[in-house]
Amino acid sequence: MSGKLPTGLRMYRLLSAAVGPFTPILLARRVKRGKEHRQRLPERRGENRIKRPEGPLVWLHGASVGELASVLPLIDRIRARGISMLVTTGTVTSGGLAEQRLPREVIHQFIPLDIPRFVRRFLDHWRPDLALFVESELWPNMMIESSARGIPMVLVNARLSENSFDRWRRLPNSIAALLQRLDLCLAGTSSDAARLSELGAANVVTTGNLKLDAPPPPADPAALAMLQDAIAGRPLIAAASTHAGEEGVVIEAHARLENNFPGLLTMIAPRHPERGPGIAEIAAAAGLTAALRSRGELPKRTTQIYVADTVGELGLIYRLASAVFIGGSLVRHGGQNPVEAAKLRTAILHGPHVWNFAEIYAALDKAHGAEPIDGVNRLTAHLAAWLSDPDACARVGQAGHAVMEKLGGALDRTLASLDPYLMQLQLHQRTRHA
Repeated sequence: MSGKLPTGLRMYRLLSAAVGPFTPILLARRVKRGKEHRQRLPERRGENRIKRPEGPLVWLHGASVGELASVLPLIDRIRARGISMLVTTGTVTSGGLAEQRLPREVIHQFIPLDIPRFVRRFLDHWRPDLALFVESELWPNMMIESSARGIPMVLVNARLSENSFDRWRRLPNSIAALLQRLDLCLAGTSSDAARLSELGAANVVTTGNLKLDAPPPPADPAALAMLQDAIAGRPLIAAASTHAGEEGVVIEAHARLENNFPGLLTMIAPRHPERGPGIAEIAAAAGLTAALRSRGELPKRTTQIYVADTVGELGLIYRLASAVFIGGSLVRHGGQNPVEAAKLRTAILHGPHVWNFAEIYAALDKAHGAEPIDGVNRLTAHLAAWLSDPDACARVGQAGHAVMEKLGGALDRTLASLDPYLMQLQLHQRTRHA
């Protein structure tokens, strides 16, 4: 797309360029807060120590842990076609997941800050032949500079919540100018597709949610066995991907349940692991004993709250706990991904704020594969019922698993839509070797 940029985007370009000289201060502050890898700060400035591989290169960007986990099967399928891949993410936790689960031959880098000269440096080095952006990552400078180089851009597993849609409608010319630069927009749901089309996306296809086709999260067998031995048959409940304001509710529910379920252990995996020590302080203030997994601690018989403040270990929790509260849903965040828990037959509880996965939660609730709650009273009541009746809890978990089986297929539909681009890259590679 050519032509003059709307005023909003021109202002963004000017302001982001002006911020450039201050990025050392910004990045230093983020390092202190645990939000950046000190050794990898050059990547945030578009500097790269890794050589670009020869031949066609597909660049995929998934901002955080959830986005990256959802596209791991897609990465495997593209790599199986002999095409080199660069994967970028934007958070420390996603970097940890990349290290654990990306194939060795896939290059991982942190995405540069959306500052024009950093973006140009990044693109000049990597020269991607195809760019895949996951879910809702629309960085204006990155998209404008990629478009100027003629790089085809596809929004994969595209998601646009009602709240984001309302915000973008206030800047209709700016969002249209960005969306019209996309060659293709593969939407997760029909609602996402309708919103993206209304905002200006020209070529929108509903392919389904890739999170539904992702495999269950793995669990290290040795770590699983150690935790099973440490728990030793104690009654267990869990909370996963929790946000500030939710752990206190879970801890209060534990305190109410403990008298009726002696030896009860509650596992809490915060969405942001660096919050682990703060959660332990909440537990201590409630008169409960906590242990932190990040310190190498295992739950003792006296441990009441076990904080799993590590990266990539939700697979352990879902295999150990029969019931889990999925966070980001009692606070106004929009809910975290329930798919992994459902695939492992874990009965799910969630709050009312689940617009990030509205259709999935609606399907789970309808099939009684999940149950909605609105606070500590209902959370406690459901957990008490399931602790008292493990068979009822197992039926909920099985119902959730059945929903996941019915809703799959997005990976094949996504690959079918990407096939013309990937075939062109393969033909180019064969021509070079001929």
